[in-house]
Amino acid sequence: MANHRKKNPTLKSLSRRQWMRVAAVVAAVGMLAGAGVVSRNFYQQSDQHASVTEFSATDSNALGVSRGGARGDLNGDTSYVTVKINGKSRTVLGDGFTDVKSVLEAGDIVLDPDDTVSPSLNTKVTESTVITIERAGATLETSDSDIAFNTVKKETEALPKGQEKVQQEGKVGTMETTSLVTRAGGKIVSSNVFASYVKEAPTDKIVLVGTGSSSSSSGSSSSSSSLGTTVPASEMQTWAHDWLIENGYSEADFTAAVYIINHESGWNPHATNASSGAYGLPQALPGSKMASAGADWADNYQTQFKWFVSYCNGRYGGITGAYNYWLSNHSY
Repeated sequence: MANHRKKNPTLKSLSRRQWMRVAAVVAAVGMLAGAGVVSRNFYQQSDQHASVTEFSATDSNALGVSRGGARGDLNGDTSYVTVKINGKSRTVLGDGFTDVKSVLEAGDIVLDPDDTVSPSLNTKVTESTVITIERAGATLETSDSDIAFNTVKKETEALPKGQEKVQQEGKVGTMETTSLVTRAGGKIVSSNVFASYVKEAPTDKIVLVGTGSSSSSSGSSSSSSSLGTTVPASEMQTWAHDWLIENGYSEADFTAAVYIINHESGWNPHATNASSGAYGLPQALPGSKMASAGADWADNYQTQFKWFVSYCNGRYGGITGAYNYWLSNHSY
């Protein structure tokens, strides 16, 4: 009859492998205890003049990234870290993060004097690190703003020459912005944008323009299969249109570009996806890839648009190629 009584091991009976496991557990406990040190005031560090400023990257391999592809370590370095502010998570992307401070700099996250940060600012980070920031008196507030729709004109032989007919009415889209807002005495003391993304893309207004003879049937639903000609809806789009035409691109290329960017960022050069870290007009992943088009990539919509065109050319053979891929995959 088998003896099922539980045997209690003694220290002398532990094998070499078991001793190694015990040592590993003790080391892990020590690391957790050290990571629990919290810095309550960033400005009390050894460098009293240090401040968290906007991140500016210089990555020469800017076009080597896939907007929709999986992202791995860059040369074995930490390339992304999760930051949780008052319970809301955001992914910060960059190259070769070293410590908590470097992540906050890359994410343009400015600390208030009374913020609680864990782990401490000089703690080394990996891609499994989660930085937690608690800001007393601050709340995450969400607001919506309109994204203008465009008018697209498409030629059709189904209508007499010069006659126009609205095939589809336009509808504005919605940009949702989440900000970390601090108030004092009922007034807003500070407001930092945490994330901004396209909640609902705008719907183009499509106008059919007749090219047929006077005897053509205006009741026919057939129309040209071309992308049509898009009327710019903002100063930003007017610049993009003129730049494309001046550099040998077509009206179809502009229409394709407007459609993609309307859906990706709503033409907001500071649009930030909190989940992935994608940034800017083209939602480049990471945003620092746009540095190949200019050092001012973080704020300049023209630099971002030029990078977008280069990316489309390099990956899809052109802007319309990227457009066709987007229609099928809702990403590019």
